[in-house]
Amino acid sequence: MKVAAFNSSPRRDGNTAILLRYVLAELEAEGIETELVQLAGKRISGCTACLKCAETKDNRCHGVKDDGVNECIATMLAADGILLGTPVYFGDANATMRGLIERAGYTTRKNGNPLARKVGAAVIAVRRGGAMHAFDSVNHFFQIAEMVVVGSTYWNFGIGAEIGAVEGDAEGVKTMHDLGRNMAWVLGKLNAP
Repeated sequence: MKVAAFNSSPRRDGNTAILLRYVLAELEAEGIETELVQLAGKRISGCTACLKCAETKDNRCHGVKDDGVNECIATMLAADGILLGTPVYFGDANATMRGLIERAGYTTRKNGNPLARKVGAAVIAVRRGGAMHAFDSVNHFFQIAEMVVVGSTYWNFGIGAEIGAVEGDAEGVKTMHDLGRNMAWVLGKLNAP
């Protein structure tokens, strides 16, 4: 089994990555292979509505070239579980995550919905407000893709402004550990013989 985590923060090793790594550590402890995909430095834009993905049926976005989205889609397709991590910008997931969600979502839905029944979870890094809206935005992607959404002992976010500050959010850190264990359990049940 494998879980791929996508960090849409422009800070490669900022609070979003820290939170994702807590979840990944729990998965790895259960023997699940993990991969952290850093989207920092990539210029991922939204869907251009060219509809080429519906014509080609190759699970590739053809509207924007060479920005890394097709590699992300391929990684999602190869994984059993997907973590989408984003910081909160103006009360929602950042533009990079929104672009990834739009294009990966549209492309896969136009290609037979191959993400269906994979396991998904949102991870949100927030300074102050907007965590729930960002959390809901990411979960809408999982829901429309017919994925199994995993929860934790609280909503999956950690609070902190400066890089590393989320480590001081004891409840947020515990939530990430519990999320990782819950995701491992669900993956185990879905992949049991």
